[in-house]
Amino acid sequence: MRRSLAQALADRAVFFEPVPPSSRTAPDKVSSYVHRVASILQDHPRVDAFVVPELVSENHNGEPHYRSGDVRGFAGAISRASGCEAILNRVVAHVRSVPELEDWYRKGFADGIRNVILIGGTSRYIPYPGPSVVAANAALLPLIKSQGGLIGNVVIPHRSDEGYRMLTKTKSGASFFTTQIVFDHVAVARLIDEYGRLCRAYGVAPASVLLSVVPVADEEDLDFVRWLGAEVPESIERTLVSEDGSGSFASAVETWRGVVKQSRRWEVPVPLGVNVEVVSPRHFSTAVELLNVMEREVGEAAA
Repeated sequence: MRRSLAQALADRAVFFEPVPPSSRTAPDKVSSYVHRVASILQDHPRVDAFVVPELVSENHNGEPHYRSGDVRGFAGAISRASGCEAILNRVVAHVRSVPELEDWYRKGFADGIRNVILIGGTSRYIPYPGPSVVAANAALLPLIKSQGGLIGNVVIPHRSDEGYRMLTKTKSGASFFTTQIVFDHVAVARLIDEYGRLCRAYGVAPASVLLSVVPVADEEDLDFVRWLGAEVPESIERTLVSEDGSGSFASAVETWRGVVKQSRRWEVPVPLGVNVEVVSPRHFSTAVELLNVMEREVGEAAA
């Protein structure tokens, strides 16, 4: 019996984030992939929810190119087959209006999806047509709460004033954050500590923060991780790439343990968790191995 998402977020939540099929993937292959992900989730009852990202590229004007296929149908099919809670990502910067965003959510709920992660555009210099993340949180919150769902946002640890951004997003309705892919515990731990103290100062209960980790098996993976915006410290870059993923496994464990260790010194407790991402279907099995590793780590930290 899985915990509710709210219960999980209060106590070491574990998410799994499979990369969605592309718009060019044949229907029979999508069906096979759904079955594969659902089987993994059935074998891992410690996974509290799975996240389906919306893969979007932007041109120099900020106009979107959607590389993923039907993410809503994909997520709904996995959730029905596995019994695991689904979370859909949405880049709100490209949504033309709040009613359009509400319609998108209602369609997701019709597929059994109650929870969302709302994300902004990639550049602060582009005048996107959609609402800000804070405005989108506030606009969708009543509708999502009425359906028993939760809102999440994304943390970018190296961005300036990120602690205040997290505070503002929490006040507008975010119940949890997933970080960008992280390889360094120091900056993340410092940010979460700052966020907790800000929450106390403003009388706000801190949202949960899930550290996103990923297996890196080759240089192509490493390039894609950088494209996603992750910062890869030079000190560990050479040790990350390994065919069996062991280098990135060690980095993920070290990052998690480092943040947990630092959390014992924080003035304000902030709930922590882990989000294991799949950056390439080529290395899906390696990501599942990392999921096994991180499930054990999270269990030991909670003991």
